[in-house]
Amino acid sequence: MLPASPQFAAALGILRRLQECGYQAYRAGGCVRDLLLGREPKDYDVATSATPDIVLDLFSRTFAVGAHFGVVLVSEEVDGQPTITEVATFRSDGAYSDGRHPDQVRYTLSAEEDVQRRDFTINGLLLDVPNPPGAPDLAAGTWEIATLRDSVIDHVGGLADLRAGIVRAIGSPVRRFEEDHLRMLRSVRFAARFDFEIHPDTATALRALAPKIQAVSRERLRDELTRMLTEGQARRAFELLDETGLLAQVFPEVAELKGIGQPPQYHPEGDVWTHTLLLLSQLAPGCSMTLAWGALLHDIGKPATYQAPSSPDDRIRFNGHVEVGVAIGAEICRRLRFSGDESSQILALIQNHMRFADTPRMKTSTLKRFFRLDRFEEHLALHKMDCMASSGNLDYYEYARSRYETMPPDEVRPVPLITGRELIALGYRPGATFKSMLHAAEEAQLEGSIHTPEEALALIRAQFPPPAEKAASA
Repeated sequence: MLPASPQFAAALGILRRLQECGYQAYRAGGCVRDLLLGREPKDYDVATSATPDIVLDLFSRTFAVGAHFGVVLVSEEVDGQPTITEVATFRSDGAYSDGRHPDQVRYTLSAEEDVQRRDFTINGLLLDVPNPPGAPDLAAGTWEIATLRDSVIDHVGGLADLRAGIVRAIGSPVRRFEEDHLRMLRSVRFAARFDFEIHPDTATALRALAPKIQAVSRERLRDELTRMLTEGQARRAFELLDETGLLAQVFPEVAELKGIGQPPQYHPEGDVWTHTLLLLSQLAPGCSMTLAWGALLHDIGKPATYQAPSSPDDRIRFNGHVEVGVAIGAEICRRLRFSGDESSQILALIQNHMRFADTPRMKTSTLKRFFRLDRFEEHLALHKMDCMASSGNLDYYEYARSRYETMPPDEVRPVPLITGRELIALGYRPGATFKSMLHAAEEAQLEGSIHTPEEALALIRAQFPPPAEKAASA
């Protein structure tokens, strides 16, 4: 049973209007696939024989953002909620010389011809449902998924592949991937998300064409990889990337984690690749993208810093792997064009993931500054995953979590006892020393050794004698 959402209702209203005007119209693509799998679609696309100019005329609020490819966005309000539905005209695409967009588009009246241009059979299904059973006006209630199957139009064998759990390219896999190289990553993502297998012919084409993924824009690669990392099947996705040869193309730094041994007393799970996969397996659906990328890249500096044991009593070491990892992570973030905020958080996760072992010995002021890290909950989550993917010992995690959750926020970020104004009033001249003075006062405040502005000023006078006192002592 699925609820009748505002998005569903909006798409249904658009279908009705198009059909009443004499045009073919169906729900199409991923929404049909998701409905048949019992998943709530994020959106409901419509495919129709009506051309874009007709769609623009039929609906009052439209956006012709992709009209040259036969796509119009229709805006509707349902139960007070705004919705956007993509309405695409049946079409047949010409050649894709840029590896992404068709050079020319020819409209067609044939739904069967339209689905032949789509990527995978499970995404090539059409749904002709004038109204879901049990909800005549879609005002409330739910409807049975099982009743949909009789209304599915399948020209490409998508229903059989859904039942068998197979991701298969429509027609020639080589042609589909040549048309849009990103489809190679999408095949991996769909196989991982639904726990499907990639059809052998499609997998063969993937391996043969993997180097062409380099032609895809960095932004599109980033977004597709982020979806893989945050949909709840990140480990499976990266295993498939490796098996198809795509990993070495999009992420040579991650591919280098394979075969990098670790000291068994700390990492009984095996090499750095295995350890990283174990972290990825813990990423929950919908997790933050920065946490997911931090999990993927936290040990990215280990291959470059690997040191074999120098004696029977020695062990494998990765001296400086955090610093090297931050540098490599910064290059990856730059290459994939992450925003400044996203990059800062991902790099902070890499930079601080080893610090939890020091928390029981940290000064109170150092611990509080550690807790001030932006989105500290992500640092905690990464450390827990790191432990669970290795020794399983959560002692440092539990210590840090307990202190973090029980420490009042106003103790972690207290209002400063003094500012530069008070220092000027004491006779100090503004300059570089101010930073050291204010840091000393804050340090004592965080440690709990001072509590008032008067105590802070006394501490400053003792550690940094005012100019008049210096002159008198001279």
